[in-house]
Amino acid sequence: MDEKLAAKLRILADAAKYDVSCASAGAPKRVAAKDGLGSSTGGGICHAYTPDGRCISLLKILLTNYCLFDCAYCINRRSSNVERARFSVDEVVTLTLEFYKRNYIEGLFLSSGIIRTPDHTMELLMLVARRLRRDHGFAGYIHLKAIPEASPWLIEQAGLWADRLSINMELPSKASLKRLAPEKSGAGIAAAMGQMHERIAEAREEKRHFAPAGQSTQMIVGADDTTDEAVLATTATLYRSYDLRRVYYSAFSPIPEASVLLPAKSPPLQRENRLYQADWLLRFYGFSVDEIAEGGEKGMLALDIDPKLAWALKHRERFPVDVNKAAREMLLRVPGLGALAVDRIIAARRHTSLRLADVGRLTAGLKRLRPFLIAADYRPVRLSDQLDLRATTAPPRQLSLFA
Repeated sequence: MDEKLAAKLRILADAAKYDVSCASAGAPKRVAAKDGLGSSTGGGICHAYTPDGRCISLLKILLTNYCLFDCAYCINRRSSNVERARFSVDEVVTLTLEFYKRNYIEGLFLSSGIIRTPDHTMELLMLVARRLRRDHGFAGYIHLKAIPEASPWLIEQAGLWADRLSINMELPSKASLKRLAPEKSGAGIAAAMGQMHERIAEAREEKRHFAPAGQSTQMIVGADDTTDEAVLATTATLYRSYDLRRVYYSAFSPIPEASVLLPAKSPPLQRENRLYQADWLLRFYGFSVDEIAEGGEKGMLALDIDPKLAWALKHRERFPVDVNKAAREMLLRVPGLGALAVDRIIAARRHTSLRLADVGRLTAGLKRLRPFLIAADYRPVRLSDQLDLRATTAPPRQLSLFA
């Protein structure tokens, strides 16, 4: 790699780090041509995790960090004093192929600032994917960041070549978007996401290729005063309205020469983590936004305990639950029990009455589960039974659950 291209890679890989929405979950394996690349059973490389636990490597870069827009929260905004660079379409194609040939990556995550016009930018992003697929037989994973202001036709063309498309919500409320990114339209973003959802649904029904890994989005948290409850309400609407695969949360990071509209410091990183945990409860554990929010205070999730445990502590009267009798919906609400472990428990109890040791063989979180479960040979000890707290290693907060 020559020095000029290496310098571009350094700048544009660093600029891409603020977009956290790179993951390949849900992408089916493509069938490569005889001499195709990427059909596999440093700088700019990010590691993403699929739902089955696989770690994959993606070349994560911006096409350019020049941008016509002046969003207050963005390091690459028009008025920002940062070092700028721009890849050509051929340079991105070459980098992707060369990184793959060296077994550095399994795919590409490509985003961009807005150059000239949204249509021009979207066309360049689409051309990268098209050349990789059509001209080089690349069968690896491709995630393109779509430009909501671009022509619907260009976004549809991108979906023919990419595995996943995503449009960033940026901020969880239209009011915040208008205040911090007045050149962007909340209605326009929603319309583009709706169009993409329709095309994906049509393609699945007709069994043809169009962004088979679906669409995702990202929201910045902590750049405004939106509460966690409001963030999750927006998230729930997005999942319900557009069938998104994922909503990603990115904690606001202070930037040089920041606008006075922005907070002086970033939110606790634990807040981002709690939002991801709450998102999981929304998607896979049957919780509503109201149920998750009641575990915190004033619309904010508790930072010291995870949302499921916070809910359990608010509803002590519902615990402990009998592992041999409880419905799946209630087992899913037991802190420390994941969906896979619940399914294993339900399958096993059809054949035998589960003892505590049996539960321990079905999940790794037995120590955490003990205050919340009843097994055939076990019931949690109550504080009212004169338990000597000094003789146990379990946290007092959990032990007081049934007092």
